[in-house]
Amino acid sequence: MSMISDYRCFFCFTKSYENLLHRLEIPVDTKNVITCEMAKLYTQQFEEFHAPTYSRALREMLYTHIGKQDMYIQQKKDSNALALSLYNTYKQQVLHSDTPFDTAVRLAVAGNIVDFGISQSFDLELTIQHVLQTPFALDCVKELHDDIAKAQTVLYLGDNSGEIVFDKILIETMMHNTVFFAVRGAPVLNDVTIDDAMFVGMDTVSDVISNGYDAPSTVLEYASDEFKEIFNKADIIISKGQGNLEGLYSLEQKNIYFLLMVKCDVVAELLGVKKGDFVVTKHN
Repeated sequence: MSMISDYRCFFCFTKSYENLLHRLEIPVDTKNVITCEMAKLYTQQFEEFHAPTYSRALREMLYTHIGKQDMYIQQKKDSNALALSLYNTYKQQVLHSDTPFDTAVRLAVAGNIVDFGISQSFDLELTIQHVLQTPFALDCVKELHDDIAKAQTVLYLGDNSGEIVFDKILIETMMHNTVFFAVRGAPVLNDVTIDDAMFVGMDTVSDVISNGYDAPSTVLEYASDEFKEIFNKADIIISKGQGNLEGLYSLEQKNIYFLLMVKCDVVAELLGVKKGDFVVTKHN
């Protein structure tokens, strides 16, 4: 299976870990060792580099130095609380929109800005206003709407905490009877877990399931049997964010829609758009 792989991915990881190591209260010598081991892991995986599995390997290496912990637990709580505080305002905007489905999709894409693996700061409300007024660089919203209407089973792949509040609005707007919402198998970056999904009430609008793997992506090779069964039977899959795209873009046998804000040049070049663009694109 071909993977999204580029030398620039390594430098993206080093920037992210520079921010993380700055926050961790550990000796400088330990930070130096962790940095060296990052490079060693990249060298070992170079021939078959895959960003989601490299990210997981980095985290497991980090745990050997600092112990296993949820390093983004406070950021997740804060972003969930922030997004929930905006829920009523934007739910009403969808309900009063002339095109409620399009508006809900735009809100879901805007929510993808909540990504501490990429940036330590963001302006959610400014991003929402920008997405509401900006054409999608790739626009398959109508096809998405029509496919949801025809589907018996919808699988929605969650990405980040906070962002999931806007995913919830989109799922409510779908008004579909059988929606599964998938989360990560364990805490990783600020990605959504079972606890996050329950906190925002995702279980009231969908069947929440775990993908059974603790990478910031959906990697079928390592997913649980339960998840793979649902993935295989789903008529349509809605994949949120760059991480899920990195894990699934090489699949061509499934009806997958990718909804995301493009956050790096590697993915921009893959999709034929620009960094910072908003995308709803179909891949099947």
